Amino acid sequence: MKDDKNAVLVYSSEAGRVRQDKRKSDRTGQQPAAKPADGIVRLRREVKGRGGGTVIVITGIPLPGKELTDLAGALKKRCGCGGTVKQGVIEIQGDHRDTLLQELQARGFKVKLAGG
Repeated sequence: MKDDKNAVLVYSSEAGRVRQDKRKSDRTGQQPAAKPADGIVRLRREVKGRGGGTVIVITGIPLPGKELTDLAGALKKRCGCGGTVKQGVIEIQGDHRDTLLQELQARGFKVKLAGG
C-alpha cells in the first residue's frame, strides 16, 4: 500500500486486526471497583450470569479488608451457606436477604434492599 495521507487501510491479511475491539476490555472478567461508601449498606439479589444460582451481593460496608472478611465469615455462618469477598463486596450464596438484613441491622449498619 502506498504511503498516502488520504489512504485508509480497510482490510489486510498481513497485519491482522487493524482496529482495537472496544468490547475486548469489557470482557476481561474484572468487576468494577466498589463505589465509595455513603453510609448505606445495600443488599442486591443477582441471578444473571451465575448458572441459575441466586447470590446476594452486599455493597457499601465501610470496613477495612480484615474486618470485612471477618464479617463475611460471620454472615456465612449465620445463613449456613458459602460466599466470598471480592474487591470490597461480599457475595453470599443463596437467597438469604431477610436474614442478612436483620443481622446487619443488629450490627448497627443502615441497610437498604436494592434491585429485584
